[in-house]
Amino acid sequence: MSTQDPAEADRSFNRSMLVKLVVVAALMFGFGFALVPMYRAICQITGINNLVQRDATAREAKNTQVDMSRTISIEFDANARGPLGFRPEQRSLDVHPGEVTTVMYEVSNEQARTIQAQAIPSYAPKQATEYFKKIECFCFTQQTLTANETKRMPVVFVVDPKLPKDVKTITLSYTFFELNTPAPVVRGTAVNPA
Repeated sequence: MSTQDPAEADRSFNRSMLVKLVVVAALMFGFGFALVPMYRAICQITGINNLVQRDATAREAKNTQVDMSRTISIEFDANARGPLGFRPEQRSLDVHPGEVTTVMYEVSNEQARTIQAQAIPSYAPKQATEYFKKIECFCFTQQTLTANETKRMPVVFVVDPKLPKDVKTITLSYTFFELNTPAPVVRGTAVNPA
């Protein structure tokens, strides 16, 4: 009968536990990276979480279905995160449901470097979201702004005549933010923001 030294048994147990923990950590790390493409694929298949999708039916919109008996007040709001100046060229506009309308926004890069940025829209009241059809919008794609560049960008939209009669005002709000913001530099070294 062989008996193993208790210290050797502990070392053996510790080595086997370390191997198991390293394997679990590697699997968790790999799963974390695999989640990003899986999430994108699921969102694309189901159509969820697609905030900046072009409305296919809006391209067919023509001014022939304009409801002249109603006027909807559209308010424009702009918010910027990071080194961006962002504003609508007009704060509000009255439109008739079914009328194709164009408004302009201005964005400026206030940095001495090129940046990538993206705008995300939101609507108030929430029930108006499905009736506000964007035909053309800078929010459909990422924007590249060179150092100190200013761009004028259009939003072409139509308010569906099926909008409930109790909705008299719609607020279109954009938040424009820089993608991949660089880490702040301290004494010549990058600081990890995490």
